[in-house]
Formats: sequence, C-alpha cells, structure tokens
Amino acid sequence: MDNLFGSHSWLYIILVGFVVGLLARFITPHNARIGCLLTIVLGIAGAVLAGWFGRYMGWYAAGEPAGFIGALIGAVVILGLTSLFSRPRR
Repeated sequence: MDNLFGSHSWLYIILVGFVVGLLARFITPHNARIGCLLTIVLGIAGAVLAGWFGRYMGWYAAGEPAGFIGALIGAVVILGLTSLFSRPRR
C-alpha cells in the first residue's frame, strides 16, 4: 500500500484526513460528538478503507482525484457503522 494517500508527507495526510472527516460529519445526519483528533482518525480510516477497496476493484490508482471522493464515502460508511452500533445517549 505504498503511497495510498497521494503523498508521503504526514502533514498532508493529517490535513486531508481532517477535511475528509469534517465533510463526513457534515454529510451524515447523526450528531457525532467527537473531537478534532477523532475527526482526523475518521478521515484517515475512511481513506484507507476506500483506497484499499478502490484499488482492489481497479477503479482508481493512488494519488488520483477520485480517491478523495472515495475517502469521503469510506469515512461516511465508518461513521454510519459507528452510529449504528453505538448506544443512544440520554
């Protein structure tokens, strides 16, 4: 999984993860109360999930703009799964 995010820079990966995580939180109707750090982790995990799946299916290669959309979809899926399995707060 070399060059999954389109760059080897950690700062770039964190910034893209933050943007993807924020957009995923904005898109989903669930009111996720997570902080900045978990938003970054959500975006990075979405990019890893979508990057692996998109490459496996042959839809795109590393560093293509379609990977950003895939990362966003992956983050929304992860956020949806966590809200599905989390218990409601009182």
